[in-house]
Parts: sequence; C-alpha cells; structure tokens
Amino acid sequence: MVFKRMLSAFGVGAPSVDTVLHSPHTQPGGALSGEVRIKGGEVDAEIEHITLSLVARVEIEHSEGESSGLREFFGAPVSGPFTLRKGEERAIPFQLPVPWETPISQGMRGMAIGVRTELAIAKAVDKGDLDMVEVAPLPSQRHVLESLSRLGFHFRSADLEAGHIGGSRQTLPFYQEIEFTSHQYGEIEVTFIADAHHLEVVIEGGHDAIGRFPTTHDEALHTDWASVIGEWLSQRSYGHHGGHHGGHHGGHYGHHDDDHHGGGIGMGGVVAGAAAGVVGGMILGEVMEEAFEEVFEDE
Repeated sequence: MVFKRMLSAFGVGAPSVDTVLHSPHTQPGGALSGEVRIKGGEVDAEIEHITLSLVARVEIEHSEGESSGLREFFGAPVSGPFTLRKGEERAIPFQLPVPWETPISQGMRGMAIGVRTELAIAKAVDKGDLDMVEVAPLPSQRHVLESLSRLGFHFRSADLEAGHIGGSRQTLPFYQEIEFTSHQYGEIEVTFIADAHHLEVVIEGGHDAIGRFPTTHDEALHTDWASVIGEWLSQRSYGHHGGHHGGHHGGHYGHHDDDHHGGGIGMGGVVAGAAAGVVGGMILGEVMEEAFEEVFEDE
C-alpha cells in the first residue's frame, strides 16, 4: 500500500494516512465502509483520535452576496487514543452511517460530497485526507425525479443552501435545491426532506408558489407524481411565460429574501437514473476533486 498523503499539520517525518472506501457509492440512510490505513513516521506518535466526517459544499448567503464553503454534517470516531510506533502500519476498519437527509449527488454535476479523515496528535489536528462519494437517490426520490422528466422537465443545476425549511423534519444545517426547467412550466426547484419512514417533497415554482407533499417512502413509490405535480403547477397559473422570480421561498423557508440563482453550480446533465433517455452521467473523479479543491482554496 502506498500512503500518498503526508499529514501536513505534523511536519516532515510524521505519520501518513489513507482512507480506503470499499465502495464510493451509497444512498441516504445507507452506510460507507472501508478502512483507515495509517503508517508511523520517523518517531513514535501518540494518536489522540481518528474521526471520519461527511462534508459537502454549501452556499451561504450574507450581506455581501453569496459564497460557498465546506460544511461538515456528520461525524463518527474510528479510533480512540493509541500509540503508533515508528514505521508501524495499521488498518482500522469502519462503517460510517449516511444520514437520511444526505444530498443526492449522482448525475448532478457540481454537487460535491466527501468523507474527510481527521487525525489528532498532541492537540494538533490534520484534516488532509478527503475521498469523494456518490450518493444515489432513494427509490422514492428517484420515482419523483423520473416523473418530472415525463412532465418535460430537464435538470438544470443543484446546490446546497444553508438554513432550515420551517415546519419540516429537517435536521441538517442545509437543504438541497434541485432546479429543473421546462418549456411549459418554466423553472421549479425541488427539495427532499427524508427520514427512515417519511419523505417530504417541497417544490418552489414561479410567483413564489410553494408546494409541500408529505408522504411515506412506500406511498411515494405508488404515487402518480406526474399527475400530482402537473395539476399543482397548472393551478399556479403557469404557462409558457412561466419562470423564476425574486423573493425566494416567500415566508415558508424563513431566511431568503432575494433571488440568488443565476447559473447555479453546474449546468447540463440530468438525473433520473433508469428512465430511458434521461440517464445522467456519473460525475466523479477529477471533476469532483476540482470542486473540493476550489473550496479548500477559499478556506
């Protein structure tokens, strides 16, 4: 095994660490498994802890506009204190739960989700090892997304917005907005709030209309979403002139006042998975690495 990352916080001759995932593919409510491989440096080291965390790039609005930053949204310890001898190699297995509200990244260009490894030695902490993961939609979420494609919607962009959707079951400090556009209905944004049993589908349409569709995962799989959403959109007085206007989310989301969109994080591509003709590309590797590198450069 080649330990490719030298821990920058501890200087030359320090331990090196590499986190190896059995698979980078997961879904909300699932788990990521693998092992943390650590190799001792030129001297013995007292390891205080090794922690893994899930991180995502989140858009944050402030008085000067909008910026993006890396936000940790779940973490779990892999190891407590131990002594790592000079040159010693250890492999520590782990299984990291994936929260139900974890954003979908499969096929959504620009979404950046990863596992970060934190190693603490003598009160110094290094967060140098970052591994990309791909989060596929749950079957219930996929059914909704495929129904949108049948309504003529095309995926435009996706991002994560800091804040809370009032009245929802949301527990993470951000929510995902998946933007779609169609000739008939203009632009809409879809947000999923999931837990082990429930799925809330929140749709924002033109004229600041907010649609909330609470259901269960099983019910969602047996719902004709194309009819449900199509009827809701028609009632919102949509037409060929429809589009996106300022005043984001009205009072429902409680923290946005201005239209913040523009081009979004990534343009192009679609998400729908198995639906014929709407299968999005899997954006991993260099593209997502670059997305994270941009964040690190800003931090």
